[in-house]
Amino acid sequence: MLEALLLTGTVDGVASRHRRSDVALKPWLRLTKSLSASFTASYWRTLLAHGSATASDKNQLYDEAAQADLEKYGRNIENYVGNLRLPVGAVGPLRINGLFAQGDHYVPLATTEAALVASYGRGARLISAAGGCAAAVLAEGVHRAPGFAFRDVTDAGRFVLWVMNAEDQLRAAAEATTRHGKLVDIAAHIEGDHVYLVCTYTTGDASGQNMVTIATEALCRAIEAHCPIKPLYWFVETNLSGDKKASSISFTGVRGRKVTAEIVLPAELVATTLHTSTRRMHDYWRMSALGGVMSGSIGIQGHYANGLAALYLATGQDVACVAESAVGVTRFELREDDALYASVTLPNVMVGTVGGGTGLPTQSAGLSILGLKGEGKARALAEVCAALCLAGELSIIGALSAGHFARAHASLARRVPDADDTRG
Repeated sequence: MLEALLLTGTVDGVASRHRRSDVALKPWLRLTKSLSASFTASYWRTLLAHGSATASDKNQLYDEAAQADLEKYGRNIENYVGNLRLPVGAVGPLRINGLFAQGDHYVPLATTEAALVASYGRGARLISAAGGCAAAVLAEGVHRAPGFAFRDVTDAGRFVLWVMNAEDQLRAAAEATTRHGKLVDIAAHIEGDHVYLVCTYTTGDASGQNMVTIATEALCRAIEAHCPIKPLYWFVETNLSGDKKASSISFTGVRGRKVTAEIVLPAELVATTLHTSTRRMHDYWRMSALGGVMSGSIGIQGHYANGLAALYLATGQDVACVAESAVGVTRFELREDDALYASVTLPNVMVGTVGGGTGLPTQSAGLSILGLKGEGKARALAEVCAALCLAGELSIIGALSAGHFARAHASLARRVPDADDTRG
């Protein structure tokens, strides 16, 4: 990096770039709580006059559809300047024999990465040809972890004792803020004169991050009002909930929904579909599992993030939750007649079929493609996530085992459009 920097100037010249600038700041984009065409017009005047955006950029982001849909985004965005379009592919049918997801599903995937949809489609074809995969939601729970500071560990201990005895009162305060959320557990962790309360909720068919935040704020206010042991200060979240990050506490427990999927694949089907052997796929899994251990990864898996990010984008999920969702364990075993047992277990799938971005026009369409739009469908969506990850693991390990991984990316990511594709 130093060599690259010094190609652009002298040491003193490069160092001078860190000096505070006296140049007047460009105009602020005024933060607004509601969306309107007039506010968006003012943002674009600023971006065009003082930024690097062009009129062509405005036309791409704020076209007639973006203008017509402006009011639909009022609960999802501030400072609205338009819509970002991503290509959406679909794979399937992916046959799932789940506790909640039953039958054949066409799965929408939004991505800019060539070969991704093709890979998941191949895995879905393999699973469906074998009769489908079993899938099951194993546990549910979304956490918030408020923290409280005290004068000493004695007060911290007295505080925890009070919380344990007041759990029903605190549950009532939290649940008064939501129709669907239920407080199912309060786990206290003492660290010196600090107390962390990991509050666990079920959230119905919503992903639930906002729901549990508002509920936990009410719980903390009830503590503040009624607890005789007063904290010096407190925070509604203290980074112990596993929100938006991979963490060992979530890996060994649950955040969102813990879900698993499994299948047994005949050796002949693997050979004809993936062009490799079950033995070589098992060899790869064993070596890659050790590689994951040596790298220090949380869990052992190949690329859950690829499928989950694409599915989350297509169905209105909080895409940042891929940080914790794309954690888990992929396991391969050889069975009788060289059949391949394959399973995935993901303890932190954060998805919903109501709330958040699920009601937006294109994201709602994505859920409709799945047949999982609206209430009563979130558990089925979690099982689809597991089945999709299983498809992705089988496909990528098959490609790596057959020596086709680089070739597939070269042919799909670098392909030249057909002559017919270039015509106006």
